Amino acid sequence: MIFFINSSFNQSNSGIEHAQLKRAGLFRDHGEPFKMIFREWNPRLHEYLNHNDVADSEILGMFDYFQDAEDVPTKILYAEDIDFGLDNLSYQKEPNQFRYLVLRGNQFVARVNYFSDDPTERVSSIEQFDAFGNLFRVDFYDFRGFMSLSQWYTPDNKIGTEVWHKVDGRPVLETFNKYDANHVFTKTGWRLTEDNGAVYVFSDIDELTLHFYNRLNEQYWDDKRPNIFIIDRSHLGDWQLVNLARPAYTVMHLHNSHAGDAQDPMHSVMNNFYEYSLIHANDYDAVVSATEKQTHDVRERFHPESKLFTIPVGVIPDEQFARPRVAMADRQPAKVLVTARVAPEKRIDHIIEAIGIAKKDVPNISLDVYGYVDHRDNDEAMTKINAAIKKYHLEDDVKLHDYVKDVGAVQREAQVYALASVMEGFNLSLMEAISNGMVGVTYDVNYGPNELIVDGENGFVVPFEGIKAMAAKFVELFTHPDELQQMSTRSYELSDRYSEENVWQAWQALLDDAKKKKLPHIDEITEGIGDQRVKTKG
Repeated sequence: MIFFINSSFNQSNSGIEHAQLKRAGLFRDHGEPFKMIFREWNPRLHEYLNHNDVADSEILGMFDYFQDAEDVPTKILYAEDIDFGLDNLSYQKEPNQFRYLVLRGNQFVARVNYFSDDPTERVSSIEQFDAFGNLFRVDFYDFRGFMSLSQWYTPDNKIGTEVWHKVDGRPVLETFNKYDANHVFTKTGWRLTEDNGAVYVFSDIDELTLHFYNRLNEQYWDDKRPNIFIIDRSHLGDWQLVNLARPAYTVMHLHNSHAGDAQDPMHSVMNNFYEYSLIHANDYDAVVSATEKQTHDVRERFHPESKLFTIPVGVIPDEQFARPRVAMADRQPAKVLVTARVAPEKRIDHIIEAIGIAKKDVPNISLDVYGYVDHRDNDEAMTKINAAIKKYHLEDDVKLHDYVKDVGAVQREAQVYALASVMEGFNLSLMEAISNGMVGVTYDVNYGPNELIVDGENGFVVPFEGIKAMAAKFVELFTHPDELQQMSTRSYELSDRYSEENVWQAWQALLDDAKKKKLPHIDEITEGIGDQRVKTKG
């Protein structure tokens, strides 16, 4: 079995999640079984993935696994379906709070919350109160209609114990919180109770995760072919994958720069997300980068003994190549587009400044930004964006839009895609943009943009942080329509680099290498009682 390891999946996601979806589609189309593994508890995991055409059989959440909730028929629970063990209850709806107040006469019993974006008002959580009005328990419900997590509160209103339940209501996983010697309220451990009565105690969630991966590796064990673990977020398994009880083919996938300063990849401090993995690179079977340049830099800096593969994280589906090309004359003139998280590292304010400078020569230039807002650092990104808009009086020329699922539709209406990131691992949006015939103007940033855009062919690569240089290229393109059209045609042509056929060939090389890994013969001997087992290697 092939496992893709991530933390969670939500309604709005980052590039890593989008990359996983594209990989899943590619593997699915080629008949290669896989499971997308998610470590964090998420009551809407299956719902969000189902909306992205991922089947329940392809989803494996760690908490689902222990809860026996991998495949659960959906049942809608309404407020009045909840049994509080009391009669003569009344319900008062508070629509602005997306909840019902449950009363028994004048006694306040509970608050029943429902999913705010669900028109059926299915139950999301229940807050229960004692006779004195003190909160003592909160039950959280999976979107599929079963109680998943219970939180028990201490007298000083802190979460003391958390209990995850099997679908039938039996407790299976518990974690405990208490004050330490410094009077800091902290998590002290996890306890797992198996169906056979075996009880496991773990000091932290990382130890629990290792147990989970070991269970999967054993469950899907094949003497002739190793399981493949591809870790897409390194902090969710970097230590665990190099400490598996049984061998597997382990893959570290770099989705971003390995260096803290992407413009100095050979000497700057390491990206802390990858530091442990790169220090232990030889303990992995393979390291995957999305670009040839990063593969080269990893080889030169770390000299790993593990296999190095260059595999684009994006895939352009065959139907995209069959789509009619859209001429530049049929698009919105002088329209620049950005589809990205509105986050500080994306530096959308740099693009707005370039728009402001170019407007002197291209009066009709405009910018559309699509993406959800990252509110980190006191809304740093939006603060800088608003300042740039005000500085150049672009209130009518720069439009901010919410995240859009059909990115291709807006890309086929615009002419130029702009990118000014601090660093990138690839940039799916730019890849999709050129597949829709857009011309790219990007900073010379590692990794991805300076490879996706071939300078002078399907766009321009301008110096890093070169706002004026970016503005100059906007002017050149929008005042030379023939050049703009030629580059658009070239964008369509260069997209073939990321076709299903080419990307699958790259993945096939890794899968073929995995088949070569020698697995020791393991005989299982059962001794004593319970689940005590001794493994012998022959």
